[in-house]
Amino acid sequence: MKVWFLTGNEGKVREAKKIFNQYNFQLEQMNLDYIEPQVDSIEEVAKEKMKQAIPYLPGGSDALFVEDAGLFVDALNDFPGVYSSYVLRTIGCQGIIRLLQHLRSEDPNADSRLRKARFEAVSGVYFQGKMEFFNGTCPGKISHKEFGKNGFGFDPIFVPSDLDIDGNPAKSGDIGVISTHGETFGQISSDAKEKYSHRAKAVNKAISWLENQREHHK
Repeated sequence: MKVWFLTGNEGKVREAKKIFNQYNFQLEQMNLDYIEPQVDSIEEVAKEKMKQAIPYLPGGSDALFVEDAGLFVDALNDFPGVYSSYVLRTIGCQGIIRLLQHLRSEDPNADSRLRKARFEAVSGVYFQGKMEFFNGTCPGKISHKEFGKNGFGFDPIFVPSDLDIDGNPAKSGDIGVISTHGETFGQISSDAKEKYSHRAKAVNKAISWLENQREHHK
């Protein structure tokens, strides 16, 4: 089955293709000029994007995939959130670091609490008139500097929380079985990032739903 991914972000396409290909879906990029929704949640953003793209779906047996994600920083009242793309284009990673520069502590545990953040992602799928949305979250913290050239977006300033043996975020203060050892998403490989990734969690849920729909329509 061919799945069209509405995005202009090549980094997102690369990450999503790796997952879709494992399940025998052919992911193709859909470039479309759409109006960026001004709404209160990333799920609403994804829904509005999908509504705009559905009329341009090339084939009746094809599926449409949309994804939206945001960086939510606790100390900034969840800013930039739904405005993450705009904030990245305007003030970038350094802008977020500057907004948090007054939050410093010699205690590493306090530092993790003060600079606490999370990535949230929503994946939406449209197929044969049905539309579903799925969520994924990755907790972590904002680093004091940019580190690494891998990934995209805010990856160079985001350090994910450790994971336990089941791949879930470890409890605060616990040392996880899986850890980047303080490295940002910008410093680790895409394969390592996938273990933590908010996008991977949301995409895998979307693919599971799409697989069921594909079987149903055979």
